[in-house]
Amino acid sequence: MNQVIRLFGAVAVRPAILALISQFEAATGYTIAVRFELNPTVKKQIEAGEPFDLVIINPHMVQDLSALGKVKAGSQVAFGRIAMGVAAKAGSRPLNIGSVAAFKHVLKSARSIAYAADGTSGGYFFALLERLRIADEVKPRLVGIPGGKTALAVARGEAELAVVPVTSILAAAPDVMLVGRFPAELQSYIDFAIGISAGTRDTKAAKELSAFLMSADVDGTLAAKGVERH
Repeated sequence: MNQVIRLFGAVAVRPAILALISQFEAATGYTIAVRFELNPTVKKQIEAGEPFDLVIINPHMVQDLSALGKVKAGSQVAFGRIAMGVAAKAGSRPLNIGSVAAFKHVLKSARSIAYAADGTSGGYFFALLERLRIADEVKPRLVGIPGGKTALAVARGEAELAVVPVTSILAAAPDVMLVGRFPAELQSYIDFAIGISAGTRDTKAAKELSAFLMSADVDGTLAAKGVERH
């Protein structure tokens, strides 16, 4: 039996997965080799032949990989969802983003706002600015951050605020603080699903890890890291 499980996941789920790995390894004797990239990058690299045993990315991307024969048919399960939030440097003055009007005011008042230049959350934020009809006003002050390091941009002083999945903000503490989640009317949860590789070296091990990540026993840890179950 191969003792290493290769898990390839999205940057947004990284903090939650890392918090669970040692627990699974201690219980099973397996070793998990993890790698994280932005959602589109994970999909592209798997399409190009990157080996993996388990993948955690957006559900439609898992479906696409299944259609291509990269993910085992019928193995896809919903992992959870992550809310969008606003980050600021730790110690910054509190900001009110509890209503749509307050949220718009904060965005229009910010000197600069970091966003994920090539990630799922960045695409949603751009569309939201258009929907709120403040795109022309806000876009000149946006700072695109590559590689899933958006929350840390505020810690480094590259932007006053950052718009990013809550998991990434919580993981950047204590240098970064969560200003708050998007108002309910504007919230767009980013969904994640698990898929097992069609070419996995150890189907039993991959299924065990998938079942562990889906078990109610880990719900508390996931919630503390910003992942909500449906």
